[in-house]
Amino acid sequence: MEPLGLRRAVEAGRATALELGFHVDDVIVIHDSDRVVLRLVPCGVLARVAPSEHLAASEFEVEVARRLADVDAPVAELEPRVEPRVHVRDAFAVSLWTYYEPVGSQIAPADYADALRRHHAALRQIDLGAPHFTDRVAGALSEVAGREQSPALSDSDREFLINVLSGLSAAVSSGKAGDQLLHGEPHPGNLLNTKKGPLFVDLATCCRGPIEFDLAHAPDDVEEHYAGADLDLIHRCRALSWAMFSAWRWRRNDHMPDRDHWRVEGLNRVRAALDRCEPG
Repeated sequence: MEPLGLRRAVEAGRATALELGFHVDDVIVIHDSDRVVLRLVPCGVLARVAPSEHLAASEFEVEVARRLADVDAPVAELEPRVEPRVHVRDAFAVSLWTYYEPVGSQIAPADYADALRRHHAALRQIDLGAPHFTDRVAGALSEVAGREQSPALSDSDREFLINVLSGLSAAVSSGKAGDQLLHGEPHPGNLLNTKKGPLFVDLATCCRGPIEFDLAHAPDDVEEHYAGADLDLIHRCRALSWAMFSAWRWRRNDHMPDRDHWRVEGLNRVRAALDRCEPG
């Protein structure tokens, strides 16, 4: 966020916690993008703060977490000392979560795959209306389809992303019979290593699609430990996910840190992923 927006978001998170009776001496910014994640000290609360235009997404995330808690999914829990809901303050949507002290060791590929497998099993146990991943692709496609939304994108790269997004979306979605609820973006940044084991966060990306769409967000060596996964479909999904990532980075109003680097790197990652796909 811009500095002023970040200060307001921090204050919205702090004020919400104080109003609910938590003791807050300090606020530590853990993540700062279009949404921010705050550690509130010493009460042991994690606040996720988003501009109010993302209220529906924040409410959806809380509902996903609430339902997954009932089926013992490996996900971060909502703050148990208050009602599981989203609070609106000063044009921000604030949700409160349990803070987990991180464990320093890296998550082994087999443990990563096991956590994702258990997460998928839990997602199959809940009944939840969620968008199909192709809806998210369509959103990314709209960002690069016209110059108004992405004026800095060159004509050649725009055509490239349009072709990849539309072509791979159709190819990956052709076998919808195997679709299920997914995390949506279970990349390493969304999997915490805690004393309770690996726990997934950022549940607002929950969508429907093949399990390979989730596996495409994990490190390459994780797929080897997930029995039954279609490796070529993972490669196609990985190219598609990087194309979506790239489309969002070229948005006029994107606020990802180091955006200029990731605009170039994202396109390079798309091309590298396409090189691993089988012809056709």
